[in-house]
Amino acid sequence: MTGNKNLNESYTIRFVLIAAVFATTLITSNIIAVKIFEFGPFPLDAAVLLFPITYIIGDILTEVYGYSRARQIIWIGFFCNLIAVIAISIAGAIPAAEDVWLNQESWNNILGLTPRIVAASLIAYLAGEFVNSYVLAKMKIITEGRMLWARTITSTIFGQGLDTCIFIPLAFWGIFPTKVLALMILGQWLVKTAIEITATPITYIVVGWLKHSEGVDVYDYETNFSPIRFRK
Repeated sequence: MTGNKNLNESYTIRFVLIAAVFATTLITSNIIAVKIFEFGPFPLDAAVLLFPITYIIGDILTEVYGYSRARQIIWIGFFCNLIAVIAISIAGAIPAAEDVWLNQESWNNILGLTPRIVAASLIAYLAGEFVNSYVLAKMKIITEGRMLWARTITSTIFGQGLDTCIFIPLAFWGIFPTKVLALMILGQWLVKTAIEITATPITYIVVGWLKHSEGVDVYDYETNFSPIRFRK
């Protein structure tokens, strides 16, 4: 991983905080995804309000720290999600104290869907996040670091598109009709991309601040882009 300035091997507090927000946003998105609401003609799950933030953070990580550091956070998010779904599954399987706690049916109706949704999300998330980060890193080299707005939007179109096309069918097939699933895919893709576009000024501010504070601006000229590589 090479760039204008070398990235210190230690993890700064800023990097750790970004990683924490990323993982928290990802886990929360998977929990609230069981709620479906209508946005014009589109039925959407509630995660659409929060999940795009993970892509914005992914863009920031890749732009500032490079693909290899973004890859580390993507895998951290994956394992944090895995812990959450295992914990929820175990908690749901534990026999309830029927004379004390009378909400098992409500738990099953809401969080009972969570393991399936998280499983779908884990697959879609890995595919979408890695494509998003890869496209942005490659475009940064091609554009020589210019037009950040074009790189974040383009990478989101590809990453969120793939994520949505994988997630919706895996999470909701058999629950909603095919027509509804198609509308959900289209609606989610449009809304997520719109959020990325709207957040572009904030992305510029955060990227500029981090590059100045961290003293780093990585270009992935020699990076190994394998998603299963855990080091540079």
